[in-house]
Amino acid sequence: HVQLVESGGGSVQPGGSLTISCVVSGVNYKNVGWFRQAPGKEREGIAAIDRDGTAFYADSVKGRFAISRDNDKNTVYLQMDSLKAEDTAMYYCAATYPMSAIQALGVIDPLLEDDLSGQGTQVTVS
Repeated sequence: HVQLVESGGGSVQPGGSLTISCVVSGVNYKNVGWFRQAPGKEREGIAAIDRDGTAFYADSVKGRFAISRDNDKNTVYLQMDSLKAEDTAMYYCAATYPMSAIQALGVIDPLLEDDLSGQGTQVTVS
């Protein structure tokens, strides 16, 4: 039974920082991505990391967010700095495509839509 549980969201002022976590159980995903969706906006893949720690970021968060993982704990983190109002969204984690594909296309897409059916974690910047 595959389960992804996101946590760590909250409310923060613009310019603040927050770290959210994703615990993956039931499977060892090689490549994991963070996705977000705000009301009335399209879902956006913002960061991805492979098992070796190679990361990729969407332009909207590059230089402000950092993705990392602890393979022993099957946990992926997203450190978010210099937060802006436009970062307000529900954040989800999910398996994603190999880094070579992400780097070639410049887009982070979920491998399995079912991964995004979890509770997510809300981040509000205001």
